[in-house]
Amino acid sequence: MGRYRAIMTDTDREYISGEADASESQRLQSISRVRSRINDELTKDIEVLEEHHPELLEELRDVVCEDSDSNE
Repeated sequence: MGRYRAIMTDTDREYISGEADASESQRLQSISRVRSRINDELTKDIEVLEEHHPELLEELRDVVCEDSDSNE
């Protein structure tokens, strides 16, 4: 089975992290695409999970909150 992406594509990860030899324009475009996915698509996904599968939403929160707690 193929691997799915979360919020960033492999290219987005490479551009944003600086692993790829990308121009500043390419890096900014990746940032914009990821921001759009967070603000648009992820918001819609959360609404669906909230209504139809709160347990999955809690799993998502656990992952997101665990990662942000370790960065403090």
